[in-house]
Amino acid sequence: MLNVLILVGLYSLVSACSPPNSDITAQQAPPVAMHQAAVAMPDSFSADAAKAILEKGGNAVDAAITAQFVLAVTLPEAGNIGGGGFMLIHKDGKNDFIDYREKAPLAAHRDMYLDEQGNVVPDQSIIGILASGVPGTVAGMWLAHQKYGSLPWQDLVQPAVLLAEQGFVVHPKLGGYIERHIKRLAERGFDVNFKDYFATAVAGEVFKQAELAKTLSRIRDQGRDGFYLGETAKLIADFMRKEKGLISEQDLAQYDAVAREPLTAPWGPYQILTSPPPSSGGIAIIQWLDMYELLANKYTNLEQNSAPYIHLLAEIGKRVFADRAEYLGDPDFVTVPVTSLIAPAYIEKRSIGISADAISDTASIKPGLKESEETTHFSIMDKWGNGVSNTTTINLGFGNSVVVEGAGFLLNDEMDDFSSKPGVANVFGAVGGSANEIQPQKRMLSSMTPTMVLKNNELTMITGSPGGTTIMSSVYESILNAFEFNMSAQETVDSPRFHHQLLPKDQIRYHPGLKPEVLEELGKMGYILNESRFGDLQLIIKKDGKVDAASEASGRGKSIVF
Repeated sequence: MLNVLILVGLYSLVSACSPPNSDITAQQAPPVAMHQAAVAMPDSFSADAAKAILEKGGNAVDAAITAQFVLAVTLPEAGNIGGGGFMLIHKDGKNDFIDYREKAPLAAHRDMYLDEQGNVVPDQSIIGILASGVPGTVAGMWLAHQKYGSLPWQDLVQPAVLLAEQGFVVHPKLGGYIERHIKRLAERGFDVNFKDYFATAVAGEVFKQAELAKTLSRIRDQGRDGFYLGETAKLIADFMRKEKGLISEQDLAQYDAVAREPLTAPWGPYQILTSPPPSSGGIAIIQWLDMYELLANKYTNLEQNSAPYIHLLAEIGKRVFADRAEYLGDPDFVTVPVTSLIAPAYIEKRSIGISADAISDTASIKPGLKESEETTHFSIMDKWGNGVSNTTTINLGFGNSVVVEGAGFLLNDEMDDFSSKPGVANVFGAVGGSANEIQPQKRMLSSMTPTMVLKNNELTMITGSPGGTTIMSSVYESILNAFEFNMSAQETVDSPRFHHQLLPKDQIRYHPGLKPEVLEELGKMGYILNESRFGDLQLIIKKDGKVDAASEASGRGKSIVF
C-alpha cells in the first residue's frame, strides 16, 4: 500500500509538469483561500486520494472526480463506472447539478419484466444481465470536469488506475461482504460471474483488478470516449450480445449526462440546496423539513428521537411517499409539478390531518395535488468555500452481480428503480405509476439526494447518504440534528435514525440506540418496529468559521479536515 501511495505522489509530480489536456480551457487564478478544506468519504482510499488532489491545488470538483474513480476500485459494492448518480455543486457562489443517472436501453419496454399473465417476474430486474441500465458515471465525471475542472483529467483518474493495477489491501468489512454475497448467489442458484472476479478479494490481502485497470487507463487517456466508444464500448456490447442483454453500441454512444437546475427553498435563516428530478429526494427533503417546521411549534419541547418526534416525522413521510409514487419521474419524459409540490400553500394543506397521538390510515393517504441499498456518498469542501455533494450507485450491493468480461467492472441493476408494474413495489418497497414506467432512454426515478445547506449563499453543510429510499430520511434527519439540535458533525452522523415510507403499512425502521421507553410508546401507538441499520452519512458542517467533518462510525469511511 505504501508503494501505491508513493507512486500516486510521483505520478502527480510528473504530470504537474506536463501540458494540460486540450479539454481544459485557460483558468482564471483561483480566489484567495478562505478556510480549511475537508473530505468525508466512504473509505480511506478515496479520502486520501481526494485530500491529495485538494492539497495539489485542485478544487472540490477535481477531488470529487478522483474520489469517484477510486471508489470504482476500492468500494465495488457501490462505487462504480458501471452505474450512475448525481453531483450537486456549489462553486464560486453559483450552484449546479450534474445528472449522470443511468438510462433504459433502446431495446427496453414497459412490460419487459412481466410474464405472460402480466405478473412481475421475480429477481429479473435486480440480478443478471437484463437488470442493467446504460451506465452514466464516466459521462458525468467528464461533464463535471469540462465545466469546472482545474487539473488535467489524467491526473484525476490515475490514482484509481494504480489502485486497480497494483492492488489495495481489502478491508475486513469488504472481505466479509463479498464472502456473504458469493454465498447468497450460490444458495439462490444465480448463474452470474461475480465469484470469478471477486473470490480472491480476501480481508487483509492485496486485491488486484487487471481488467479494470486497463479500462480505467483507456478512460484516463481518452476521456469520455474511452468508455462510450472504442474498445471498452465494444467489450460491453459484445458481452451483452453473448449474454442476451440489451445495451448496444448505440446506447453507449448516445448516452449523455446533463446539467440541471438544483432545487432551492428557504428554511428558517438557511437555504436548502438539493436534488431535482429524476431524484425524488430533493422534493421529499423540502416537504419533510417544511412540514416539520410548520407542525413542530405545536409541541412543547419536542425532543430529538422522542416518540412524538418520530411519530410526527413518520406521519409526514406517509404523505411524502404518496406524492413520490404518483408524480415523480424523469423530467425529460413527464411533467413533474415541482413548484406545486413544494409551495407553502400545498405544504400547509398536506399537513392537515396529522395527529399528535394517532397513526393515519395508510390506505387513506393519497397523492395530494389532485394528484443497496448499496449506494455510496461523499462530501467535499475546498479551501475556497466550494463544495460537492455526490451520491453514486449501482443500486443493490454489487449491482446486478455481473462483471463485463474483459473490462472488469460490475454493472448496475438500476432497472429495478423503474415501476415494473403500476402499484407493485420495487425491492425497496417503493411503489410507482405511469410517470416512472419503463421507456427507452428514460432515466429511472432515484432516491439519491445529495444536499447542501447555505446561509447568505455560503456553504454551512454538505450531506448525503446511501440507503435506497432511506436516503431521504438520513439526509433530512442530518439537517435537523445539525441545526435544530445543534449537534457536532460526528454526533449528527452517529445519532440513531429512523425511517417510514407509507408502505409497509405503519412500519418504522430504526437504528440500534433508540431508548427502550421510546420504542415501547411507539409500539403502543400501533407502529410495527423493525431494528435495522441503514445509510452511511458523509457530512461536512461549517459553523462559526470552523469546518467539522464526519463519516458514520458504523461504516468504513474516513473524514479529514485540513
